[in-house]
Amino acid sequence: MLEPLQFVLEFAVPVGWWLRGLREEELAYRDLREFVKKLEREGELKRVRTEVDPNLEITEIVQRVGRDAGHEPGGGRGLRGQSGHPGMAVPHEGNFALLFEKPRGSRVPLLVNTFGSVRRMCLAFEVSELDEVAARIRGFLDMQSPAGLFDKIKMLPKLAELGSFFPKTVKTGDCKDVRRHGNDVNLFDFPILKCWPQDGGRFITFPLVFTRNPETGKRNVGMYRMQLYDERTTGMHWQTQKHGAEHFRRARAANPEGRIPVAVAIGADPATALAGMLPIPPDLDEMMFAGFLRRDPVEMVPCETNDLEVPANAEIVLEGYVNLNEMRTEGPFGDHTGFYSLEGEFPVFHVECVTHRKDPIYLTTVVGPPPQEDFYMGYAVERVFLPVMKMQYPEIVDVAMPAEGIFHNLMIVAIRKSYPGHARKIMNAIWSLGQAMFTKVIVVVDHDVDIHNFSEVVWKTLCALDPERDVQFVFGPTDTLDHAARIHDYGSKMGIDATRKWASEGFTRPWPDEIRMDGLTKAKIDAIWKSLGL
Repeated sequence: MLEPLQFVLEFAVPVGWWLRGLREEELAYRDLREFVKKLEREGELKRVRTEVDPNLEITEIVQRVGRDAGHEPGGGRGLRGQSGHPGMAVPHEGNFALLFEKPRGSRVPLLVNTFGSVRRMCLAFEVSELDEVAARIRGFLDMQSPAGLFDKIKMLPKLAELGSFFPKTVKTGDCKDVRRHGNDVNLFDFPILKCWPQDGGRFITFPLVFTRNPETGKRNVGMYRMQLYDERTTGMHWQTQKHGAEHFRRARAANPEGRIPVAVAIGADPATALAGMLPIPPDLDEMMFAGFLRRDPVEMVPCETNDLEVPANAEIVLEGYVNLNEMRTEGPFGDHTGFYSLEGEFPVFHVECVTHRKDPIYLTTVVGPPPQEDFYMGYAVERVFLPVMKMQYPEIVDVAMPAEGIFHNLMIVAIRKSYPGHARKIMNAIWSLGQAMFTKVIVVVDHDVDIHNFSEVVWKTLCALDPERDVQFVFGPTDTLDHAARIHDYGSKMGIDATRKWASEGFTRPWPDEIRMDGLTKAKIDAIWKSLGL
């Protein structure tokens, strides 16, 4: 009897490719420029034909165009987003993706604020609501190991679809149109941004960085900023807890004087371009998951100078290596915290080869005081991956991460409380989940609190709180970018149990009811409302 994975490989993969042939008309965006055309048709993109300097000026334009006039950080009010998405700032009418056709000093156009709204995130995943993506993930998570023949037959559609998402290696691709090696490489040919006045230089901010685990050979794709030092050298901001940093440490332990190959892809179809920021398990291939999101496998092409593979539809590819015995000062950098992350010592990336499409588009993003484009990207991740968290902890009803919390500073969690200490169990569970380990403050509330209405959250939390009883502190890893942590990468976190307290938790007083008007009175007033002249 076939095991599930063997079943996928031996049967579902071929069937999946056959099914793919039947649905060619439904294929995903082939590349970034197809998405640009879609945004333009939908009125979501503006072309800027005036020459603008990538040094600070583009950032200021993005701030004026992309930031939400209706959402000032710290405003203290719950907000509802477009298309019924909760918890989101509603972008004003002037919020567009921007295609700068004449960035000063470069012949390459620059695309920014591409994913800076809920609607553009939905267009990226080709759905009307992000919940549709979450539902697909939930469907696959609900699959059980087939017990018999009929169970296997019922699983065939899902398994066949899953089998069609494995990355496909091709001999060449559009990213190979132009090839430059050695002294012909000049990173300043591209309109790489200096975003903020105190930045240490220009930074590549939207890369897909490809490495391999030196022990297992498994591919990893991450999104790490890269400061330009000169025409062929950049920093590689591998934070301590990131997979790229772990690959670096393992390789250095085995051969301190060696080097590891690295490839960087810039610009691809939306699902592939976003793959580097997805919080998927380390053993799951990001390119396979990108294929799942786009409903079509990612075509991968071998690099020119090493054995890594990159998306064949990438706009720009940088190939090179990182020396295991070389570190260099990187930063400062105006970060998503709204503050500058300070200088630090990080590995150095040496670029040996650049390939790119004819007339490539340089994809970038601006981070800074929230909310920026990354807020909407983070919100999409929150909604799409909520089923994964709920599968592990079904008592979780919903999760919200306000823009002001800049991802890791604040998470609000609603649970169906079932036993004493349940809220504290969830706090500790979240601190054990991947990147959620960095969460500085977790607030746990009851299931009937609208956690996307932040005014309600503050009200209900403060009214449920006895500070000495309900606040707990723990120590553990912190975000490298947390400048308030007592030492680098290590500090404290706080959990707040804002649920109703039970007698079994030592609370002996009665818990009062929330004030609500009764239904009969509301119905009577509904009936006479028009006659009141109000």
